[in-house]
Amino acid sequence: MSAVSKVVIVGGVAGGASAATRLRRICEKVNIVLFEKGKNPSFANCGMPYYLGGQIASRDSLIVTGADTLRKRYNIDLRIETEVLSIDRTQKQVLCKTPLREYFESYDKLILSTGAEPIIPPLEGVKHPKIHILRSLEDMDRIKQHVKPEKRCVIIGAGFIGCEVAEAITHAGVKVSIIELLDQVMPPMDKEMVAPLQNDYRSNGVDLLLQEKCVKFSEGENGTVNVHLESGKVVNADFVLLSVGVKPENKLAVESGLKVGPRGGIVVNEHCQTSDPDIYACGDNTEIEDFVLKNRTQVPLAGIANRQGRICVNHIFGKAPDSFRGAQGTSIMGGFNYTVASTGASEKSLQRAGYTSYDKVYTPINDHAGYYPGAKRMIIKLIFDTSKERYGKILGCQIVGEHNGIANRINAVAMAIQAGMTVFDLEESELAYSPQYGSAKDPVNMIGFIAAGVLRGEQRMVQIPQVLANRSNYYLVDVRTPREWQSGHFEDAVHIPIDELRNRLSELPKDKTIVTYCRIGMRGYMAQRILNEHGFDNALNLAGGFETYEKLYK
Repeated sequence: MSAVSKVVIVGGVAGGASAATRLRRICEKVNIVLFEKGKNPSFANCGMPYYLGGQIASRDSLIVTGADTLRKRYNIDLRIETEVLSIDRTQKQVLCKTPLREYFESYDKLILSTGAEPIIPPLEGVKHPKIHILRSLEDMDRIKQHVKPEKRCVIIGAGFIGCEVAEAITHAGVKVSIIELLDQVMPPMDKEMVAPLQNDYRSNGVDLLLQEKCVKFSEGENGTVNVHLESGKVVNADFVLLSVGVKPENKLAVESGLKVGPRGGIVVNEHCQTSDPDIYACGDNTEIEDFVLKNRTQVPLAGIANRQGRICVNHIFGKAPDSFRGAQGTSIMGGFNYTVASTGASEKSLQRAGYTSYDKVYTPINDHAGYYPGAKRMIIKLIFDTSKERYGKILGCQIVGEHNGIANRINAVAMAIQAGMTVFDLEESELAYSPQYGSAKDPVNMIGFIAAGVLRGEQRMVQIPQVLANRSNYYLVDVRTPREWQSGHFEDAVHIPIDELRNRLSELPKDKTIVTYCRIGMRGYMAQRILNEHGFDNALNLAGGFETYEKLYK
């Protein structure tokens, strides 16, 4: 380790800048050279949508660590506006290009933090000057010129960037249309969990065009852009943002013979070493292990890039921790009035991986005690293992709700997943409680109670899609109050308030599968237990209750 006197880092922002500053903190004598192709070595690219919309007023606030700070405080040999063209692994040097010259720079260890680049679809007209990507501050500046009241913007792609920009610039008065190839926004999440978010965007004026494919662009009147869809629709815009996804910036790795994965990510081991032990990689350019599924994946998130940057440096200098645990994709995104958050495996990712030994539960719940003013609703979906070997282990969690308290709960479950906890551990988790912040039974405890009840055989559930797809197979019993019943109920359901259930058992058939339901599942569960105890062995409770149906499936 002492032989390492010079570390060259290619690329700044999250991974590279994190590696450089960590490196200086643990070793004062090492020569650190940081190459950055752009003008800004470390900026908050996640904040760019909110500068576009005006929520962040100062452009300078997006500069996380300026060039002067890196040079003076951290004594880093920072070379901005310098592109690394190639790697000579035999001579252990990189070829660099500035606006004035080309030269070689030697290294003992090399860290690649080249990030990911936006995917630009090869469509006719895609080079129109008013069609943009959002990767750099310079991209942001170009888009900012168009953000004015009553201007029209078409966003291609409804992932993180597309949804964030749409919400932000709508607040600035821009008329926004989002075009998405799939049948939902936020594709990594399960479809039902983004339904409230989609309604939120539409109710705030965003024209959400799902299952629509952009096929070409053409010149519109007065310098505008026509966006042509496969369905035949044409949407006119003053400017267009392409946000259809990103791909690893892997040119240096590929041309130097480093191993890359099937989707282009640089293959790294647990120490973030590439196939060349003297070359490391961190951030969006890497292929890493999925913490839950244990397969190889790519997760372009800033937090992961920061962690990997530190792991690279720790391994080079023999510090702990020097092993990357894998990524579980913990993320959160705020819309107008709703927030969605996710950690671990989604149901769709489990299905793609052929994973069948799992179950899921839902609960609509307040973010804090209902009697304290200002409580907001959220719906939590928890996915857990049902196999004998991993019984009850938490696989994933998704939450959608009205902003408040969602980050706290998704972070709690994220830590539980990383610690290998089960749903039984969630039951026993001791979480902070005061009426304005939570409940004595926190939402995390509650989803744990429900999941654990399923595994113990106490909570016998049927999922909403199952009932909707096979309606005639089930005898639905609504156990809510008359007022709740009148506000809306399933067609053909029978209404027996839970407090009357024991006295009306004779009205129920024993030769049919009875499904009890209430608003959120609690009274439905109680009704299911009453029926089970009175010989109705086929009685089930509707997972998540009528509120889950109305918000996620209706």
